[in-house]
Amino acid sequence: MIVGIPKEIKNNENRVGMTPSGVSELTKHGHTVYVQQSAGINSGFSDEDYTSAGAQILPTIEAVYEIAEMIVKVKEPIKPEYKLIKKGQLLFTYFHFASDRELTMAMIESGAICLAYETVEKPDHSLPLLVPMSEVAGRMSIQEGARFLEKPQGGKGKLLGGVPGVKPAKVLILGGGIVGSNAAQMAAGMGAEVIIADINLPRLRYLSETLPANVKTLFSSSHQIEKELADVDLVIGSVLKPGDKAPHLITKEMLKMMQPGTVLVDVAIDQGGCFETSHPTTHSDPTYVVDNIVHYAVANIPGAVPYTSTMALTNATLPYTIALANKGWKEACAKDASLALGLNVVEGKVVYEAIADVFGLPYTPYKG
Repeated sequence: MIVGIPKEIKNNENRVGMTPSGVSELTKHGHTVYVQQSAGINSGFSDEDYTSAGAQILPTIEAVYEIAEMIVKVKEPIKPEYKLIKKGQLLFTYFHFASDRELTMAMIESGAICLAYETVEKPDHSLPLLVPMSEVAGRMSIQEGARFLEKPQGGKGKLLGGVPGVKPAKVLILGGGIVGSNAAQMAAGMGAEVIIADINLPRLRYLSETLPANVKTLFSSSHQIEKELADVDLVIGSVLKPGDKAPHLITKEMLKMMQPGTVLVDVAIDQGGCFETSHPTTHSDPTYVVDNIVHYAVANIPGAVPYTSTMALTNATLPYTIALANKGWKEACAKDASLALGLNVVEGKVVYEAIADVFGLPYTPYKG
């Protein structure tokens, strides 16, 4: 199969869809890999690294899309890429369709096969291709939250971990999944007072047993969340409904319950955000203020640490990429039900029910 790795063109997206090591594995299986010139440079990989691994370098993004049967990338295509996508071409990347009608309609019109990392799902309901970026985003959410708590950044001027004689900051984490648990570990390690909220009691029991002593668990409800807001310093929104829009757990009215300079970090912004007042931001302009509350809603948080993120992502995606290249997408999905759940849009039809429901589009179950 001919595999193409284009350079990411979303704002400040420094990751790349595959490492040179991944390229080497694909070429060992007899596949041809084309990498756009300088695609990996911001992740620490030179064109020479890719050619040494067996890739061929193409000068433009147009050339990569034109020749490739399968495109492997990190983020969803953005508007300049829509016209480059060909009918029958396989795109393997993060899509997060439920938060972007324009993207959804463009991919329907393209006739491409859109296989989304974020909805590949194992029988135990784990999301193997979302986990590595969720781990990064969870840890980064605390790093960024701590930065924007600083007074020059618009925050309260609190050190997350405090110092002897001065209380640490209070962190509320909404959602006890991969993002939430990694955020809790990071915040606890920095010495904060941490509360992690979820509606899954078995998960809360597990978190209570495994997280440090300065992390307390809370059964999540609007009432319980509201009780914590008066003295909270940093809120991490990390609730996920696979393939669907995130629920709004903090409304605009609830902002009035918080002190000025409180920081909200919405890790769920790719899926529409779990704060009512959230809208996507970028690494170059990451925050805005509503009712004196600082909002951080960067849609590609792991893009700030591209070396770590690219390595972690390729570690997870490569076995699936090889299966798709070796067998073709139809056979690979027929033989792996987890991979088949990654199919979102196939040749003009929405085959993932949650996306069809969000936009009121016809749903066509994929039958293989």
